[in-house]
Amino acid sequence: MKILMSWLREAVDGLPPAKAVAEALIRAGFEVESVESVGHDLAGVVVGEVVSIEVVETKKKNVRWVDVAVSQTGTRGVICGAFNFEVGDRVAVALPGAVLPGGFTITARKTYGKLSEGMICSLRELGIGDDHDGILVLPPGTPLGVDIAELLDLADDVLDIAVTPDRGYGLSVRGIAREVATAFGLTFHDPAAVVAGGSDAGGAGLGERSDAPATLGYPVVVADPEACTRYVARVVRGASPGAQTPLRLARRLTLSGMRPVSVPVDITNLIMLGLGQPLHAFDRAKLSGPIVVRRAREGERLVTLDGVKRELDPEDLVIADDSGVVALAGVMGGASTEISSDTTEILIEAAHFDPIAVARTARRHQLTSEASRRFERGVDPALAPVAAQAAVRLLTELTGATAEAGVTDIDHRRPAPTILFPVAETTRLGGRPYPPDVVRRRLTEVGCLVTEAPGPHRPGGVGGVDGVPTDLLAVTPPSWRGDLTRPADLVEEVIRLEGYDTIAVTLPRLPAGRGLTQGQRLRRAVDAALASQGYIEVLTVPFVSDDTPARLGLDEDDPRAAVVRIANPIAEDAANLRTSLLPGLFAAAVRNIGRGQPNLALFETGLVFRSVATGTGTGMPAAATPSTPAVDHRPGDDEIAALNAALPDQPRLVAVVLTGLREPAGWWGPGQPVSWQDAVAAAHTVAGAAGLDVTVAADTVMPWHPGRCARLTAADPAAVGSAAGRIIGYAGELHPRVIAAYGLPARTCAMELDLDALVEIASRRPPVTAPVVSTYPPADRDIALVVAADVTVARVTEALRSGAGDLLEALTLFDVYEGSQIGGGKRSLAFGLRLRAGDRTLTADEANAARDAAVAQAARVTGATLRT
Repeated sequence: MKILMSWLREAVDGLPPAKAVAEALIRAGFEVESVESVGHDLAGVVVGEVVSIEVVETKKKNVRWVDVAVSQTGTRGVICGAFNFEVGDRVAVALPGAVLPGGFTITARKTYGKLSEGMICSLRELGIGDDHDGILVLPPGTPLGVDIAELLDLADDVLDIAVTPDRGYGLSVRGIAREVATAFGLTFHDPAAVVAGGSDAGGAGLGERSDAPATLGYPVVVADPEACTRYVARVVRGASPGAQTPLRLARRLTLSGMRPVSVPVDITNLIMLGLGQPLHAFDRAKLSGPIVVRRAREGERLVTLDGVKRELDPEDLVIADDSGVVALAGVMGGASTEISSDTTEILIEAAHFDPIAVARTARRHQLTSEASRRFERGVDPALAPVAAQAAVRLLTELTGATAEAGVTDIDHRRPAPTILFPVAETTRLGGRPYPPDVVRRRLTEVGCLVTEAPGPHRPGGVGGVDGVPTDLLAVTPPSWRGDLTRPADLVEEVIRLEGYDTIAVTLPRLPAGRGLTQGQRLRRAVDAALASQGYIEVLTVPFVSDDTPARLGLDEDDPRAAVVRIANPIAEDAANLRTSLLPGLFAAAVRNIGRGQPNLALFETGLVFRSVATGTGTGMPAAATPSTPAVDHRPGDDEIAALNAALPDQPRLVAVVLTGLREPAGWWGPGQPVSWQDAVAAAHTVAGAAGLDVTVAADTVMPWHPGRCARLTAADPAAVGSAAGRIIGYAGELHPRVIAAYGLPARTCAMELDLDALVEIASRRPPVTAPVVSTYPPADRDIALVVAADVTVARVTEALRSGAGDLLEALTLFDVYEGSQIGGGKRSLAFGLRLRAGDRTLTADEANAARDAAVAQAARVTGATLRT
């Protein structure tokens, strides 16, 4: 909303400069985007009278040599290409040395064989408008030599204010002037009250209810009183079609961001900008029968003022007559009743329409107007007769029209609600003391009617704070503040006018011992650990296509195959929530490979969504979809429980994808490609960050290669009777079919772990104690065990640890051999044992005894034999 400082000063006396006004508005909660000075750079342009005209003929075009008098003595010769003025006309003359908008300086120069001593100016050259077809002709009798900038009030400052949707009153000079007057403690002259107080108001005064029947003026029927709570119609006759909008008013419109059109249209726009009440002017001669405010009927159409033929919806609120629809109520008029160049009879409509009805109509037709913008945010319902009277007065003054005596004012407004407001509520919510007299004064400045509430004042609750009785006020908001509906709104007004900057900035004091939860710390540790290993974190969208389970090769009974479909997907190829992090990582890898980055190590942590109806393959939750809760009250506990029950399970996972080379090629040799061992190593990195050990065993699970897939388990104290522990994920090389389905390079590897399971297991572990660092030397022993080929390394490792006992400090597998020397179906596993005691140096016999005990335990558990 662009607000002119000159316009503000008509309503508020003694205003400071524009910059101070802008700062005050910002302090009051308005966003002033800019302050623009206009017309201040115009100088040296004065009023002159055309004394004589001589046509100068040239090859390209004819021009005129004009003698103009700018004072009582002497004339000046000026070359001018315009032909829309005659001898005796008063014009704007820029003399040598004058400066026009944009810093253009006028000088005397010879042209067309004449010495032109200045320039006769058009509207565009003066910065008043866009018209450049001819020069500006001033009214007869305009004083000679008067400075044009002073004559037309061209110098001004324009405030560009971003008005929030809850402050519709700010879309007018009246609303902003009231705020500015309050901010500086100045007297506010309400322009609406000035109009309403006129002797010929012809209707109810400002804020008064009107019960005048519609038969007094133009006949009007309001068929939908809920959507149109007030409708005022006034008629004028005998308007001069050739009337022109005064330059001062046209300039005001232009600086406010609107284009001057014609006197009737310009008047409606000026009143809308000044008072905030949208008006519409109908050509009275083009109306047939009474005006009816109703909803549109099926099949009705309307050609609006922008020339577009629109199919109307039965929910559209329209203005109609006997011929059909003539306007979209509160949005835009129709072309059939448009004001034209020969209009002499005008009907002025000033109404109050329901904000929701106007907003829905505007959005249905993708048609936003200055009127709809104001109706959507709320218009003062008391303004309609005042704005209509202002329009009639201006039409009679500027066009010579005569106002009909009858006034139609249909009023279905409800009485203004009264809010019971405890004075101490502002102190309670504001966080600093607000004296009762300040609260009353600020509410009165807003325009509220403030009285003492009748009846006993209650301690605590609504009538008190912390059990202390307090004054209870009965506050009736003004008609222009429809956003004030509850005590919290009144508190906001008091705090806003007192200044948000008066509230001390204090940081909340956190209780001791708070901070990140164990799960948060663990997740951060996992991210840091993977990043330290060279992995790059990515964030992918959680949406997948319908064929994602098939591309991953998942069976129907796999929980990851039961996707959850989105009710309103952004696209059909992203209509489901992911059940695994891998598809998103695959897409990120393909995108990077396509951009010349073949060697990738990517990871992501995030939520996946597992349908509660696992095993159905339908992607539909087993629980019935609950009904949508109401918005006018808090849902009950049963409703919330039903909503939660319908939600899918949402575990948090961590996954990695590796492609290309893990080590680049160079002078040291060829590059080393990624392998399934790297994916398993990533799992060890994640588990190590959580303080857990991971056991690796071969398995066959999609989307991994059946011969290169590792099942990852962790010992869980809660897992009773399970020697293998709890499965937390899988790692390995991807299946060739999955690689082909996603367009990944051969031998791509991946890992996916249940991060929530890791957090849960870690939370049940006993506190970690610091290890005892022995100062005594270690004893190293190497052994080679021959086991069956199907015996896992994890089983052998566990048996060795169990047999060696507390003296075992470290156990390392350093060689695996399969060959003819040990026979078919067997393999040799070579381990290094580091033994150490904390209180002595181990003897050879003690070290050998621990080694032999470990070998014996492995032989009992796995059938291993010592290789010699």
